[in-house]
Amino acid sequence: MKDTATPVLAIDLGGTKTLLGLVNGGTCGQAVRIATPGAGGPSAWLDAVAEAAGPWRGAYARAAIAVTGLVAQGRWWALNPDVLPVPAGFPLVDELAARLGVPVCALNDAQAAAWGEYRFGAGQGCDLVFVTVSTGIGAGIVLGGRLLTGHRGLAGHIGQFRAEAVDAPWLEHLAAGGALTRDAIAAGHAGDGQKLFAAAADGDAWAEHLLSRAARRIAAALASVQALLDPDCIVVGGGVGLAPGFLARLRGELAGLPDPLRPDLREAALGARAGLLGVADFGEHPQANTGETR
Repeated sequence: MKDTATPVLAIDLGGTKTLLGLVNGGTCGQAVRIATPGAGGPSAWLDAVAEAAGPWRGAYARAAIAVTGLVAQGRWWALNPDVLPVPAGFPLVDELAARLGVPVCALNDAQAAAWGEYRFGAGQGCDLVFVTVSTGIGAGIVLGGRLLTGHRGLAGHIGQFRAEAVDAPWLEHLAAGGALTRDAIAAGHAGDGQKLFAAAADGDAWAEHLLSRAARRIAAALASVQALLDPDCIVVGGGVGLAPGFLARLRGELAGLPDPLRPDLREAALGARAGLLGVADFGEHPQANTGETR
């Protein structure tokens, strides 16, 4: 692992919270968490990042940011505006560089986490697909030591999979944490994720139905990913993906497949810092990119 002389300021900007840390050689030392401002759009979000990073000014020579949505040629688009309403083509890299006064690189958050798990986590040295099941569903792909991003930044967006028709609801809308919350409320129950999993563990039929249906839909997508890309493993992360028993549900849904078609599912190892470690390290390996992301 490469140990840089100067730490990288790494940022993981999400719909409700933003993580910042100083990363050096695959280790995140100092780190802070702030709320992502609910109003003001990207300018307000980046202003908050710059303010939070203020005490570290001079301690880093470059920055790297992971965000939800599409990132291509340094610009940012939202695929699901309900998570973060990003204006189409927002100049993310230029705007953040202007605030921090250092060079910046940017990646989609699941792509960044995929690179982190490849370099430092559950899939070290493997061809892998990282899938995060949280409020939404995203993924990143590393094949032959290269992170697939695509020229439009779309590579790995498994949450956009359509199973029945182009205009049918996509996987994220059907099986992510946000969908589980919505469906629980529609059934007359609290939408809290922890309560949903606790109810299923207690044998409540409504909760078991929702989780089984979500696992069945996600497992079908994972089987398709395995058939398409044939990775060594699929690393599963995210608040729902790592919730007690959910990985076992996925394995159970896939158990009947023939060996060549059945994915090797692994639990993500880096937790919430996968995106920070991945995006910081990725900037040190531009040759590992299959598409322009800066």
